[in-house]
Amino acid sequence: MVAMASASGSALCFTDASSSRVIRSYVGAFCLTPRTVTFGFVVKSITNLHRLRLSGLKPRASNATVFENANAADSDKVPTPVVIIDQDSDPDATVVEVTFGDRLGALLDTMNALKNLGLNVVKANVYLDSSGKHNKFAITKADSGRKVEDPELLEAIRLTVINNMLEFHPESSSQLAMGAAFGVLPPTEQVDVDIATHISIEDDGPDRSLLYIETADRPGLLVELVKIISDISVAVESGEFDTEGLLAKVKFHVSYRNNALIKPLQQVLANSLRYFLRRPSTNESSF
Repeated sequence: MVAMASASGSALCFTDASSSRVIRSYVGAFCLTPRTVTFGFVVKSITNLHRLRLSGLKPRASNATVFENANAADSDKVPTPVVIIDQDSDPDATVVEVTFGDRLGALLDTMNALKNLGLNVVKANVYLDSSGKHNKFAITKADSGRKVEDPELLEAIRLTVINNMLEFHPESSSQLAMGAAFGVLPPTEQVDVDIATHISIEDDGPDRSLLYIETADRPGLLVELVKIISDISVAVESGEFDTEGLLAKVKFHVSYRNNALIKPLQQVLANSLRYFLRRPSTNESSF
């Protein structure tokens, strides 16, 4: 099975079967049908995906040499991989931050892979703290020089970074949800989506609300979340999507007609997301 986020006609496609049932089967892949969604203060239609290609995502070889290298690197405790997609901290660029203890190098291959998505890395820096080495990139679209606003392209960035981590640090696959499909070592533990899913909404001034989501990670999750939110006419203005090991932690600034969400709408949004996130584990034949 080849894992890919790509354009198939006018739909965003993932060939990983772990994506939720909201992604339909289409030509052997799982495709998200075109929708009008909001992200980054604009309305975008998920149709212009001709530049979106992640042909590099492939299942890793499970030969003895690869396992040997992964196990050697695992002689110490494997740190939790963290990939952050930040739309808040820089008004002019999308900020990507990658951490994997102190094991990451300069990530030149990751930067080249991002350029293949039609992006420019306009700034890069590294800092150290108690959690390890943090590599940060400021990214803009090559054709416009503007920050990335398309949810599908943001998800492509996330999957590209994770794919490169799996390739150059195979031991990370045991700590990543996508390691089960694309890595050499599947996760040593399984996340119960019912237990892992937490959703909360609070006011963030008169014009918007702050939505927090924590749940089990899976490919395509960022796009799916924005779609579900937009389906009830709530706009995603900006936010941050963090991949922390097997979990996804999301912070979205949302609004309804340029106002904060009233309590009934907060409840509708929370219930919709909770149902959507837990639905993949539901046995439909029991109804």
